[in-house]
Parts: sequence; C-alpha cells; structure tokens
Amino acid sequence: MTATCLLVLLFGPVYLMADRPLLFFISCGLLLPLAWRRTRPALAAGLVILVCLIQWALAAEPVAGQVAVPLVIYATAAYGPSWASRTVLLAGLLGGIMLTTRLYSSTAESGIMGLTIGALYTVLIWMLVLVSWTLGDLTRVRRLQLQALEDRTRRLEIEQQQERQLAAADERSHIAREMHDIVAHSLSVIITQADGARYAAAAKPELATEALATIAATGRDSLGEMRRLLGVLRSDDDSPTRPQPRLSDLDELLLGFRAATLHVAFEQSGVPRRNLPAGAELTAYRIIQEALTNVMKHAGPKAAASVSLAWQVRGLQVEIVDDGRGAAADPPPAGGGNGLRGMGERVSLYDGSLTAGPQQGGGFRVTATIPYTEA
Repeated sequence: MTATCLLVLLFGPVYLMADRPLLFFISCGLLLPLAWRRTRPALAAGLVILVCLIQWALAAEPVAGQVAVPLVIYATAAYGPSWASRTVLLAGLLGGIMLTTRLYSSTAESGIMGLTIGALYTVLIWMLVLVSWTLGDLTRVRRLQLQALEDRTRRLEIEQQQERQLAAADERSHIAREMHDIVAHSLSVIITQADGARYAAAAKPELATEALATIAATGRDSLGEMRRLLGVLRSDDDSPTRPQPRLSDLDELLLGFRAATLHVAFEQSGVPRRNLPAGAELTAYRIIQEALTNVMKHAGPKAAASVSLAWQVRGLQVEIVDDGRGAAADPPPAGGGNGLRGMGERVSLYDGSLTAGPQQGGGFRVTATIPYTEA
C-alpha cells in the first residue's frame, strides 16, 4: 500500500504532464504546500483548499495529488492552531459533499442508485477526513501533554532550588544566632574577669588566680561549643557533638555569671502543664544567657540581676531584670542590637512574644513568653 502511494506520488504527475497539463499543475499545486505542513500548517492548508476549489470550479477529475488532502488535515490538526484545525475539518467534510455532488450530477446515473453511490462515496470521504483529523488531534494532545510535563518538571526544579535557598538562609540565620550567643557571652565573661584580675593582681593575688581560672574555664566551654557548631557544619559522622543546653542547665549558667562577679538571683514558680520542646527550652536558655550578658556589658560594675521562670497556663514566662546601678544612662537599645534581635527571632519560631526595654529609675527588663506546643 505504501509503495503504491509512493509510485503514484512520484510518477503520477509525470503521466498527467504527458496526458493533460491542467491535471499536472493541479496535482503539483496540491503537493507543493506539503513542504510547509509542519512549519506553517495554516498556510499549507489554505493553499491546498484554494487548489481544491479551483479544481472543483473547473470540474477537473480527481488526481494523484489529492493524497495531500488527508496529509494536510493531519498536519494542521497536529501542529496548527485550534481555529485552523477546526477549519480544515469542516472544509474536508464540506469538500466531500461538493466532490460527490459534482461527480454524480454530471453522469447519466440518476435515481435511487445514483443517490446511494454518492452517499456511499461521501461517507467514505468523511471517514478519511475524520480519521486523518483524529490522528492529528491525538498527536497534538500528546505533544501538549509532553510540554506540560516538561514545564512542570522545570517549575519543580525552580521550586526545589528556591526551597534550598530558603533553607540555607534559615540555617545561616540560626548559625549566626548561635555564634552570637556563644561568642558574646564568653567574651563578656572573659573581658570582665580579665579586668578584675588586672586590678586585683597587686592587692589580692588570690582573686587574680580565681579570675584566671574562670577565664580558662569559660574559654574551654566556648571552644567546646564552637567545635560542636563547626562539627555540625562539617556534617561528619565522627564530629564531636553534645546535647544542646536546656533549662536543667541553668544552674551551671548562673554559676558562671556569679563567678564573673555578677549578682544573680533565681526564682521559679508554678508547675509545667507539659514539657516544652527541646528547641523551646534552648530558646529560653539563650534568652537568659543573652540578657545576663547584656547586664554585664551595660549595667555597670555593681549591677544585680534577677531571673524568674513562671510556668503559666499558656506556657513559660521568662523575666530578667537588672537594677542598672552605675550605668542607668547606657542601657542596651530595645530596638537594635544583634542580641535582642536574635531573642525575638528565637521566640517567634515558637509563636511567643518578647518585650525588652529600660525601667523607670534605671535598669532594664526582658520578658519572654513561650507557649506550649499544642498537639
């Protein structure tokens, strides 16, 4: 079947040229537009329809190039715009009626037999048009589905890249908060102890020795924290890690501040309704650490602070208050600073609230509320 069609396409126009030049030119006019059936299907279909109308107007008989009709219908349905696809379908169905009407109106056959044969040929032409158009439309649907899958894959890749960037930014922010808490606290204690040791070295050498011991202990603890943090960044299986500090480690934290000559009072009230997540306890721990570090840096050499934990119905309330004696005019700014900003970011992760500001008469108050995580 395929070989026969190829022979007709190759040698049919040559035979027509030797016999009837008009039929040869009509056949060429039908076949030449097939060169643009994929790149410009609407133009190719328009040219084929134009040649078919000329052929019908001249009452020329069907030629071998008529095979271009189903081919251009398929190509337009597969690669052309929707309006062109519908147009060639209607033109093909209408063309079948026009062709059989012209053929059987000029023959001697009439009556029921002629109508039956004409209707049969019309149905056959319609079937050829519908099959060609359906195959082209299925090709179009498959092509559009593949394009939709490619677009979806591209969008998913972009979304995944954006999610990775957001996760990296969040992790950088988390690391920055941890680094600030570790470095600021440790350096504040070390600087305070170093100043005290320098002044006490001449009068009371034993106090200088205690201060140096506190500096060494604080430095070792900070070095361990930094190694743990850097070990997490390396993501090695054998990197040294240890659990994050929690509220049960507050006694050790307060002892470190007291060893740095800061007077700290601690009070805890209420009974927890349920346990806070480990991250929430770390948040409370870091808030207390940062607030007491600010007391050492800003509240003066003789300042005293109090830390209170109040377990309420909604969650945990943490309050750190200092009297600010000797440095009432230089409190830490409530709206700025990496420390207070880091406190706010930590609390917001657990839907909590933070208020910080100077008190009347001197001193500074930091209050944080961390609600329970409801199941």
